[in-house]
Parts: sequence; C-alpha cells; structure tokens
Amino acid sequence: MGLVPRRTAMTAAAVIAAVTTALAGAPAALAGPPAPDGTVRDGPVRDGTARDGTARDGTARVRVEIPGPESGTAAGSGHIEVPRTAPADRARTGSRLPEAARAADGQVTKLIDNGVPADRLDIVVVGDGYTADQLERFHADARQKWAEIAAVEPYATYRELFNVWTVDAVSNESGVSGDPGADVVRDTALGSYFWCDGIERLLCVDQECTDAYVARAPEADLVLVLANSAKYGGAGYNEPSPTLGYEGISTASAGNAKSGQVALHETGHSLGKLADEYFYPDYPGYERYEGPEPADGNVSTLGADAMAAQGAKWHRWLGETSPDGGPVGTYEGGGYYVQGLNRPTDNSLMRSLGRPFNLPGLEAMIAGFHRHANLLTPRTPTDRILRPGSVAEVDVPRLAPADGRQATVRWYLDGKELERYAGRTRVRATELIPSLLDGRTHRLTVTAEDRTPSVRDPRIAAALSSSAGWYVRL
Repeated sequence: MGLVPRRTAMTAAAVIAAVTTALAGAPAALAGPPAPDGTVRDGPVRDGTARDGTARDGTARVRVEIPGPESGTAAGSGHIEVPRTAPADRARTGSRLPEAARAADGQVTKLIDNGVPADRLDIVVVGDGYTADQLERFHADARQKWAEIAAVEPYATYRELFNVWTVDAVSNESGVSGDPGADVVRDTALGSYFWCDGIERLLCVDQECTDAYVARAPEADLVLVLANSAKYGGAGYNEPSPTLGYEGISTASAGNAKSGQVALHETGHSLGKLADEYFYPDYPGYERYEGPEPADGNVSTLGADAMAAQGAKWHRWLGETSPDGGPVGTYEGGGYYVQGLNRPTDNSLMRSLGRPFNLPGLEAMIAGFHRHANLLTPRTPTDRILRPGSVAEVDVPRLAPADGRQATVRWYLDGKELERYAGRTRVRATELIPSLLDGRTHRLTVTAEDRTPSVRDPRIAAALSSSAGWYVRL
C-alpha cells in the first residue's frame, strides 16, 4: 500500500533507453490540438492551461484525450485540460456510507494472478457508481473488460505478464453523474461524470479520490476506472502519476463495448508511448505540419525513401504487411495534421476504434510491457548460497503467440553456458557436482529471453530478457 515501488529489474534501464528517452523534448504541437475559442465540437478541443498544470483561475488541471464520437470510428477528438478534482456540482456529497458498506469499501482482490507484483505489469481496476450490493457486478464487469483487452494483440500473446487487481470503491448511489442527461448528479466514490468540460462523451474522474483507492493495491502500473453505465464515453489520462508511479488512467463505461476500445487506444499512449494517428480535415491551423521531426515513434515528417536511407523511425517495417491491413509505408496525415506528418499504416487502432495495432505499434507496446514485467521470477531466493540438496528454480510465464514460440531459457555456470539445461526452469545443485568439487564458490545464473519477431529494433530486442543468479558451494 502507499507509494508504488519502482522496479529494479535489469531490463528496465535498457527498455527505457530504447523507448522512452526519445519522448523527451517532444514538440508541443503534438501535445494536443488547441481550439482558439475553447468551444465544444467533434474535433480538437482545448482550453487555457499554464505550463505548471493550472488553469487561469488557479484550478489544478490535467490533460486528457477525448474519445471520438460514438457514431463514427475515430479513436479520439484531441485533448483538453480538465480539473484534477471533480467540480463542485459533480463532487461526492460527502454523505457517510452505511456501516456494512464501509466494511466493503476499499477491499482489494487479485482478479488475475500471474505472479508477484514486482515482476508483472499490474492493472488496477476501480469501479465507480457501484453500491455495496453491486460489487459482484463490478467484479464481473472488470473481468469482462480485461477479457476484451486481453483478446487484442499484443495483449493476447503476453497476457501472462499481467496481474489484474480490483479495488472496491463503494458509492452511495448507483450510476454516475451525467447519465442519462447533463443535469443528473449522483453521489459516487470517484466523482465520475460525463459532460466533462461540456463534452458529453468525455468521462472524467476526481483524480485525488481515484488515487486514494489505487494506493490500496500492492502495485499499480496502469489504472482502469469502470463507470457503472452503458453510456458511451471515456477519457485518457496519459500523464504518469507523480505520486503513485502508474502510467496513466483510462476511463470507460462498463456496459458499453465501444468504450473498451477507447481504453485500449489509451494504453497505446500510456504503455506504447504512441502518438495519435488521426487528423482533422477542414480545421484551421492543422492543414500542414511545419515543425521539426517529432520524437513520437509512429509519426514522421519523412517519406519512405528518406526514412529507409536514414535508418529512421519504422524503417525496419517498411513494405511488411501489417495486421491492420496493407503494407507499412508512410501515409500522409497523422498527429492531428492533414499534411506534413506521416503515419505507418492507413488505419490502425491509434487512428480508429475496432482496429488492431500496426506493426510499429505492436513493437512499441511489447517494449512497454517489458518495461514493467520480467520474464523470469526466482522461486529460490537469490540471497542464499546453494548447497548439496538445494534446487535453483524459476517461474517463466507462458506466451501465447500464433507460432507457439516461448521464452528462451538458458543456464550458465561462471559465465559458461550449460547447454544441456536449456529450456529448464529448475536445476538441482547436485547436478553440478562434476564441475564444483573444488571447495570454491561458483556462480549459477539463468536467463529468459523473448525472441519475438514482432520486435526488430535491436535496442528493444536486447532489453526483452530477465535473469537471476545464485552462489553455489558444494
């Protein structure tokens, strides 16, 4: 409970170097398209916020992505700054929960258990608008939303890298504010509300209330808030938490299937560090991008020939057939601009709901998974010396790719590979006796490596491994 510990796996530094350092100094133009008048429309929307995250009236605000309209397939409608806490007319009334409800409030359940939190990517699901007698429904809704997410690649292949936790946030009233109409206000634990900043489908939360519940889980890498509603909507809070360390919050309506797609798209930002690939025809100021090369890995000013010549961005994937259809190339339009910026494919999930990630997107997502999860967890404590009768044992999560590929497991003694033990997850110390009858202390290590063909960047590929080791004396 409390602050989320930062993981110290050997892969973390390499993954961060390969993926996230490129994000530093991203051009402000790709942070979210502004609207000069702040009016609401099915296009880019924004209002005035200072660099320190406060509005002109001094209110603390946070940037969120607006989902696209329900009637279309657009994944988003740009970004806007909204209050970090629920406005007074949407806030929880503060009325006390009945005693029985208070006992259930804040209870934590490990819904999907794939290992210790330090070695898994931990998703924390918090419900809002569920009363004490609706918590079973919340757990069922959480399972359903995770099933939707886990059916999409690369989640489907790497689903055993994830733990899913639920935190019971008990509300005094069922449902959330703004459903069905803007005038509806309900007393809920997280203060969730549609019509956020006047946009009906924008589903915001009180971030302080949300964090109070998220902090109860042992670990949080990503947060999903499920509103007890069938109304279409969601939001992407894609700024990392400065206090709890998680990558972002996705909000979604539990009873709306399309809202699950919104949440998936948002993980492309939070975990994959991907830019939006949609753009705005007929919107003033976004006809053509004239800025420098963006840091985002999936938008570029370069055409295919220049990209290949420079070995830049997604050059390793050019010409390959992508899951979202057609070859990887440079398709004009992306990062909100109609011209001047190119995207890798015509219509991936970073542009339209209901689509798969494209090849560069898959690579970025896998890198994001490995940034938080390890392929290997020691079952035998590594702080002890192995003696006769000891066993060195590790857990390696199973992968589920179409080609049946699994992580490659190798064992080493004093740096020399023990080829006969390849693929094993346990080795008895007595098996090493022929090599260790010298009274000296030796080092036994094991590595697990993900050799996925979905990663071509050698910097990312080098980071898709984990290791553990023990001292041995026989």
